[in-house]
Amino acid sequence: MLIEKIEFLCSSPSLKECPKQDLPEFAFIGRSNVGKSSLINMLADRKALAKVSGTPGKTRLINHFKVSPSPAPSKKWMDSSSIQHPASSHPASSWFLVDLPGYGFAKLSKTVREKFEKVIRDYLLKRENLACTFLLIDSRIEPQKIDLEFMNWLGDHDISFIILFTKADKLSKTDLNRNLKNYQTALSAHWDELPVIIITSAETRQGREETLTTIERMLTEIGGA
Repeated sequence: MLIEKIEFLCSSPSLKECPKQDLPEFAFIGRSNVGKSSLINMLADRKALAKVSGTPGKTRLINHFKVSPSPAPSKKWMDSSSIQHPASSHPASSWFLVDLPGYGFAKLSKTVREKFEKVIRDYLLKRENLACTFLLIDSRIEPQKIDLEFMNWLGDHDISFIILFTKADKLSKTDLNRNLKNYQTALSAHWDELPVIIITSAETRQGREETLTTIERMLTEIGGA
């Protein structure tokens, strides 16, 4: 997919304030300090579309960015036939990239943390035009209980998601493959069929084409539904 234009639309404190649009939405979420803003900027090919902060957990709102693809077609498609997509009559064209608040805010009070968890939960469960969720996982660390629990929650609620392993450039190929295998082993304890995993790096732009091509494939399927 070639992106012709991407523009910030709005920030919403809750689901009910989200824009009344029927365009397909692709949400990005992960724990704090996972590199979400950097990855979104890499996908958008913009240096400062999403604000990158030195303090983890600065995304406190649901941020919508409208993406207008270039008419030039992409020929390389990834097989994501195992992912369920919501029916839509909207043609495969423009879409929303949605930057969600992170989960697992260790430094927030319980009351504030529960508030953000409700915002995330409401959006993922009730947003009718949500096509797929991209769950960001730091490739440098061992499988974390909070991430595995979040994946299981998504699966229990039939919420389609793809795992994006971030910061792959920070590891050797051997260490990356070991951590990937550890995650696959941990997931196998609860999943008969493992979620799709894409290896990414905001620094080297690894995974950009694969992620955008996956979105393009889903948009085409939605448009033909």
